[in-house]
Amino acid sequence: MAITETRSLPPQFVEDLGKDYATQLTGLTSQPLDTTKFQPMVAGQDKATKDAYSMATTQGQGIGSYAPYLQAAGQYQTGTGTFAGQPTNMMGAQDLVGPQAYQQFMSPYQQDVIDATLSEYDKQAQAGITGIGLDAAKSGNLGGGREGVMRAQYQNQSDMNRALLQSQMLQQGFGQAQDAASNAFTQTQQLGADQQRMAQLVPGLQGQDISTLGQAGRDQQLYQQSILDQQREANRLAAYEPYERLGYMGAGMGNVMGGAMGQYTSTVTPNQSPLQQALGIASLGLGAYKGFQNNPSDVRLKTDIENIGKSSLGVNIYSFKYKGDDKTYQGVMAQEVPWASSIAENGYLQVDYSKVDVEFKRLN
Repeated sequence: MAITETRSLPPQFVEDLGKDYATQLTGLTSQPLDTTKFQPMVAGQDKATKDAYSMATTQGQGIGSYAPYLQAAGQYQTGTGTFAGQPTNMMGAQDLVGPQAYQQFMSPYQQDVIDATLSEYDKQAQAGITGIGLDAAKSGNLGGGREGVMRAQYQNQSDMNRALLQSQMLQQGFGQAQDAASNAFTQTQQLGADQQRMAQLVPGLQGQDISTLGQAGRDQQLYQQSILDQQREANRLAAYEPYERLGYMGAGMGNVMGGAMGQYTSTVTPNQSPLQQALGIASLGLGAYKGFQNNPSDVRLKTDIENIGKSSLGVNIYSFKYKGDDKTYQGVMAQEVPWASSIAENGYLQVDYSKVDVEFKRLN
């Protein structure tokens, strides 16, 4: 007795398409991706950034650039130490105050002027005394008491005038020296203040240069980083393009295969073997095989659905019960495997488990 077996087969073009897809997928995934082509990379520092760092960390340019000016300001105050790296004997502001400050500004020629003036005065005074004597001689009183009184009075007045003249000249010299010391003090203080302002100004200007260089370097580094990121993304897109193309192809195949399943049937009529005839199990074996091959797997027919894992090819594996049945089964959801699903006579989806790497079985 012959056995008739009916199978739901996809159109030949769908079967060929599936084989081609499997061949391409196997060939593509068997080659490892060179991830070094799209690994993250950091752009190197620009020269401007390096120059800014060098200026900021070099003694006298960024760090401590104010020090020479503060040192000079201190020297204008104290008048000691060095200036511009060289020993100096310059006077400081502290040397230009006090009761003796004027002395170093006294003219070295002042005493000569005083001596010459007093000498001339003495000559004039002596001429005056001589005149008294001449007048006394003319009047016949030479050597008399009146002449002596006149000489004494004249000499006394002359001495007072001489002393007054000398004090005036000394006072004038002192005043001039005092004014010169005061001017020097003011100028020295001003120079010290100028150095203090330079101590603030120079670091500020150098800081602006450092900031400008740093910003220019950062801008250039960001530009180079954007180029690296663009190259990395381009490499990534190029590397994954075949996978994405296959992904689109697989999604399209699922729709095609889902719609094409069950549209064609093939009937095979093999002869029973003597053993099958003897044992009488041929019809039973075929019924069991057919039941295993196509099972109602539409999610609408199931309840108590729980994901319990994935197959080696990434297909979700579920445990579930059929509505109205307390038994628990293992299998897949027909909606998730369109290439293995077809529409049964009742309008629900059924799965050909020979096309998935998941076993359909009863769990209790």
